[in-house]
Amino acid sequence: MERTLVIAPGPTANGDLHLGHLAGPFLAADVCTRYARAAGRDVLFGTGVHFTQSYIVTTARRLGVEPEDLRIRSAGQVEETLTAVGIRPDGFVRFGDRYVKAVRTFFERLHSSGKLRLKGVQFPYAPRTGAYLTDAYVRGGCPVCLADGCAGLCENCGHWIASGDLIDPRSTLHPDEPVELREKQVLVLPLEDHRDALVAYFARQSATMRPRLAQMIEEILARPLPDYPITLPIAWGIPAPFPEVAGQVIYADAETIAWSMHCTALAAEHHGEVMSSEDELWFSETGNKVVYFFGSDAGFAFAVVGAAMLEALGGYTLPEHFVTNEFYELDHDKFSTSRGHVVSGRELAAEVPRDLIRFYLAVTSPDYQRTNFTREAMARVTDERLVQPWNRVVDKVGSWVGRGPLPVSERSRSAGARLVERFAAAYDVRRFNLTAAAFTLSEQLARLDRWEVRAADAGDFCHEVDLFLRCAAPLLIDLADTALPDRTIPAEPHATQFTPVRLPRLAGTGR
Repeated sequence: MERTLVIAPGPTANGDLHLGHLAGPFLAADVCTRYARAAGRDVLFGTGVHFTQSYIVTTARRLGVEPEDLRIRSAGQVEETLTAVGIRPDGFVRFGDRYVKAVRTFFERLHSSGKLRLKGVQFPYAPRTGAYLTDAYVRGGCPVCLADGCAGLCENCGHWIASGDLIDPRSTLHPDEPVELREKQVLVLPLEDHRDALVAYFARQSATMRPRLAQMIEEILARPLPDYPITLPIAWGIPAPFPEVAGQVIYADAETIAWSMHCTALAAEHHGEVMSSEDELWFSETGNKVVYFFGSDAGFAFAVVGAAMLEALGGYTLPEHFVTNEFYELDHDKFSTSRGHVVSGRELAAEVPRDLIRFYLAVTSPDYQRTNFTREAMARVTDERLVQPWNRVVDKVGSWVGRGPLPVSERSRSAGARLVERFAAAYDVRRFNLTAAAFTLSEQLARLDRWEVRAADAGDFCHEVDLFLRCAAPLLIDLADTALPDRTIPAEPHATQFTPVRLPRLAGTGR
């Protein structure tokens, strides 16, 4: 059976997951995985935490804690939050000796195959401390879109910004101290060497890429591709095993493919498989498909650099789809832990049934543009579109419980097939769309709510409620756990009779 490897790249280990994270890649990847399995497909789902980014150091300094303590604590919080909202990955990446070995081994292969080059690169430099400033250590203007931000991946336009290319760079740790540019020899991956392969690859991807990623890809391919650093002259990170850059570390944002391979190996081992290597599931001959779920600002690292590294090594499958999302806001302002403008998934799940949380995050999912969360809107939308109509449907089904098997007509089997098709159109990875899934759920539930059930069509009604719940199960996980004997979604409904059972009611938000 064809296997799909679903990957939601891990957040930086500098804090817990807030709703902005959950509404983006994590809920989407979980829903996609649950649907695929219910449809009888072989899927592995992996995520985890990214432990080597310099944002851990800057956040730890702001909080007055040790970076190592922060990343360990954050990993635990992320796992707890995913569990709280019912997101269950098969593999979860943590920092440890095995991960460090996996990363070093991957880059040793790139190095020994001659794909990396030593090059002098300009970095902002702090003369007083003698520190080179990269990514979280330096801010300035983006030379592509002019937005202010740190070096690395620009949150605004999605381009990768070399530290030395920032407009008016300044230190984030010592903003009042002078900064100058200084050259340092580092190892780079010359992306321009892989232009032809990248152009051909993204031409194949163009039909399913969402607009912001497609625009970024089009823009970067219209100009010379950069030499992407593989090592950096900083102290935080995995030590680079190459003598020509002694004392440097591997660039955290370059770990994307090694991290992903490790992630999928952990996922397979969770199901009892024995992996002979971290990259075993990525060999082209396996026929496996890789699907990524990530925020649009991660596209350069995972889509462009990731594809270039896989092409450089050869023999690997390249990602089949990239499902991206935009930013999710809180009360029409960006989520911000530093300003206390944040709602964590765990906090909300302690107060609100998680099926309601998952439904509302899907309704407002930032699939194609920025969307917004408010507690008031969540209470109103979940009550009007989910809780009240579902509970009325439960009452209707209850009227027929205990009357034995009821006949199901050909009309109902045909309607059931169309219902399954509509959900599949939203869930299928090629056009995956959480908002469309939530809309289909709302519309189908409203149709069942309007149904005036009579004896002649009671079997049809109960049959279609059962199919509805099976299709809604990837979102409404607790309701499905209580009401369904299994999660199977039939490709072709063929029941000629149906025995209704008493269904559970939904509780509201309490507001």
